[in-house]
Amino acid sequence: MKSVHLYEDCLKNSVAAHPDCKKRLKLEGVGTTNVIDLYLALGCAEIGTFSKGRDASACIGVTPIQYSSGGTVKLGSIGKYIKNSLLRSQLICGAMATIRHVVKREAKTQKDVWLKALVERRGKKCAAVALANKTVRTAFAMLSKGTEYKAELLAI
Repeated sequence: MKSVHLYEDCLKNSVAAHPDCKKRLKLEGVGTTNVIDLYLALGCAEIGTFSKGRDASACIGVTPIQYSSGGTVKLGSIGKYIKNSLLRSQLICGAMATIRHVVKREAKTQKDVWLKALVERRGKKCAAVALANKTVRTAFAMLSKGTEYKAELLAI
């Protein structure tokens, strides 16, 4: 039990020491473990490995597989064989936790409204994958542009 607390303290210190990781903690469904893994997966964005957020999201495996032929575009489910399945499952678990809280309470941000409508339309698990996809793209944009995350509040 003591080693688990030591490991958690080490993770918190690592996140606190790095400013890019601290910025990403404000994203929905992202905790200390996810932040470290996201930074390691997207850290090479600074050197230009990914040109777009979709490329980064596809590398992590939270984009649907595309079956296209003759101008007909069909999107399938997320891929089964990916490089980093642990990060994908952690992001989806974090998204499920966010969805559980958003569904119970009143919407405060634009993303909450979008998420509630998506849950009603497609279900919780599909919405969790969509939120994980949006989280990866937002994290990539934050890293490549050097910006902070600010949720758009609803006008009252």
